[in-house]
Amino acid sequence: MNNDFMNNFSLEGKVALVTGASYGIGFAIATALSNAGAKIVFNDIKQELVDKGLEAYKEIGIDAKGYVCDVTNEEQVNALIAQIEKEVGVVDILVNNAGIIKRIPMHEMTAAEFRQVIDVDLNAPFIMAKAVIPSMIKKGHGKIINICSMMSELGRETVSAYAAAKGGLKMLTKNIAAEYGEHNIQCNGIGPGYIETPQTAPIRVNGHPFNDFIIGKTPAARWGKTEDLQGPAVFLASDASNFVNGHILYVDGGILATIGKQPAAN
Repeated sequence: MNNDFMNNFSLEGKVALVTGASYGIGFAIATALSNAGAKIVFNDIKQELVDKGLEAYKEIGIDAKGYVCDVTNEEQVNALIAQIEKEVGVVDILVNNAGIIKRIPMHEMTAAEFRQVIDVDLNAPFIMAKAVIPSMIKKGHGKIINICSMMSELGRETVSAYAAAKGGLKMLTKNIAAEYGEHNIQCNGIGPGYIETPQTAPIRVNGHPFNDFIIGKTPAARWGKTEDLQGPAVFLASDASNFVNGHILYVDGGILATIGKQPAAN
């Protein structure tokens, strides 16, 4: 293998900030970025979550730095970025991973609940990106990865706010690419499919209607693993993707490529 070519995928010397990366998808992505050579910085909304994250990174040999920050609070975010630049370095890679979902039928959802989801899932990535872009411009390079969703493309019952936010995040991704591409800043999204997490464990059992629905709908005929998101994240964070901009990479086992299997004839 040509080492010069493989160096395109190296993140050696880069500082990567992954929001909400104490566990789950964010933790898996941060782990992959670290394995590719990046210095990992993450935040969470509570100190206890940051502490749990620091412990989890330490267990697998990653020297991460964790900070308490509410990503919807512009003052806190600006202070966070200033502190990271002082203590670690300029953020080369931002992964907007922090997010929430409220599964409530739309006609029962309050405007306040709708706004909260929009605030965390759409406004916060805007605030975070806005905070890191000036230093990326000065440095002449930067990578922003927004964690989108299949709900960036599709609707589903009970997730009106989430789908609206993730659809908006898809377009924010494209607009950042359009606005800052000339500064050698690439902004792309990752759209995970249905991924195995502790939260989905109760419905991932054979015979559960939702499990059977997902297996039947996914050409790969399985749930995704957090590891399935690691390669795409490293690619989009690395120089290998320097001419990829405004793209949403769906890691969904093929769900978005199909309308589903034809029912068996009786």
